[in-house]
Amino acid sequence: MTTARDRPPEEAAEDTSFARGLRLLLTVADRGEVRADELSTMLDMPLSTVYRFLRTLGEFGFVDRHGGQFRLGPKLLIGTGATVSSERLIRHSDAALRMLVNETGETAVVVRRIGLSCVCLQQIEGDAALRVTLEPGTMSPLYAGALGRVLLAFAPPDVLEEVLAQDLLQITPQTPDEAALRASLGTIVMTGMATSDGELIDGSTSMAAPLFREDGIVGAIGVVGPAFRCDEAWRLQASRLLQEAAREVNAALAEDDSR
Repeated sequence: MTTARDRPPEEAAEDTSFARGLRLLLTVADRGEVRADELSTMLDMPLSTVYRFLRTLGEFGFVDRHGGQFRLGPKLLIGTGATVSSERLIRHSDAALRMLVNETGETAVVVRRIGLSCVCLQQIEGDAALRVTLEPGTMSPLYAGALGRVLLAFAPPDVLEEVLAQDLLQITPQTPDEAALRASLGTIVMTGMATSDGELIDGSTSMAAPLFREDGIVGAIGVVGPAFRCDEAWRLQASRLLQEAAREVNAALAEDDSR
């Protein structure tokens, strides 16, 4: 296996630059709107470097300048619901995540779409010695796994077509092909629930429900655990609890908007 240590210096430099740019983009998503000098302080990055990244991200439509602040650009918007920042999603989903962990015994997560990827914003782990975890910042394709697929099912049509135009990589043997993906998305829209087995992590089960504002989907809440513990009875309970958790988060976001 090739490690970063084994790579040529120019590739290592590119990796470092990519990681810093991604960290900056995720920070913009987290804050909703943020000034360049605030990004410089939060990321311990020279202001000139911040502006260089922002200029490049702006050219691709990933960030947009609004007055003296920067926010997600048109390429990454989830409809006007994108104005719900990642920080708000994390804050308002905390109680629901803890309820899911207590009731299901498994790891609970909240995710959102950035571009064509599903990004984990927060996780709260269960107490079991053997458990599935998704570190904040973990990214996965929208077409693979319950968490990404529930985001894709309710995404704008242009996002769906862009995903379907890709070569869908078989991350594991359980990753669906295009026909199976299209069928699963219809089921998710009808039921408001996505389930997957072993698509991203072999031997795991995940379930997810969408989080909405009145103008569209803003994220998803889910649970992930080892498949041997996630039997049919567990799935029925998790489905009910996820719908309850999603309603609680949606209500909290709406109440926050009304203040």
